[in-house]
Amino acid sequence: MNIKGSTNIVGLIGHPVEHSFSPPMHNAAFEALGMDYAYVAFDVDPSNLKSAIEGARALNIKGFNVTIPHKIEVMQYLDELDEIAELIGAVNTIDFKNLKGYNTDGIGAIRAIEEVSTVKNKDVVVAGAGGASRAISFYLAKFGANSITILNRNVDKARSLALDISDSDLISEVKADSISNISGYLNDSQILVDTTPLGMHPHVGDEPIAAAEDMHEDLVVFDAVYNPNETVLLKQAIKAGAKPVYGIKMLLYQGVESFKIWTGQDAPVDVMEKALNEYLGR
Repeated sequence: MNIKGSTNIVGLIGHPVEHSFSPPMHNAAFEALGMDYAYVAFDVDPSNLKSAIEGARALNIKGFNVTIPHKIEVMQYLDELDEIAELIGAVNTIDFKNLKGYNTDGIGAIRAIEEVSTVKNKDVVVAGAGGASRAISFYLAKFGANSITILNRNVDKARSLALDISDSDLISEVKADSISNISGYLNDSQILVDTTPLGMHPHVGDEPIAAAEDMHEDLVVFDAVYNPNETVLLKQAIKAGAKPVYGIKMLLYQGVESFKIWTGQDAPVDVMEKALNEYLGR
């Protein structure tokens, strides 16, 4: 990497950030396209978030990704929010051209799923009701899903999210129920999205939210967990002959969307995917 006086800086803010996959992925993309950019990770204590945004703007930093624990708090320091980011209530990408916040997590999941199947007019089951579920569910609604069913251990939390999605007027049919009833929903659904941490390293032996006998061959199964690559849920999907979608693809495509927001150019997806796999030792 050739850092010059003209080099544009983008980066990541979070706490902690040392294990982030984003720097190798984005810097490989900039190098492949010969762009005068560099991507750096900044560990920002929550007490310094406001000054970090103000300082970045003063230093002419071009863009940030935002990760835990800043995705919600950072919104109060921005001038503008993308419509879906505002509905989600969290930001993971900032463009300093207009100090505008975006959320590319949900679109990352949609692009991953749409490598296998369109979302439009599909009946979707979403497991979990946390931040990832919220981001993905609003984008499922935006991209024309026929229905969304939110399943969670805490049913009140699932109902609250379902109500928020319904109130957005992006989709008319949104339901909520206990995740223990998942088998009763999958037979009539075409897509299953798992946003729970079940099966995440080192808990690779967790019991999956659904078994092969609950699934059918036309079901698309997306697991947001990316370590391990083939989670316990995806193993069950493969056993059932269903179509697996790997969590690493969401990581890839949320980065691809951020790249486009900052630079106005299409990202070299193959280059970013190769760098991501190498960084994760695959």
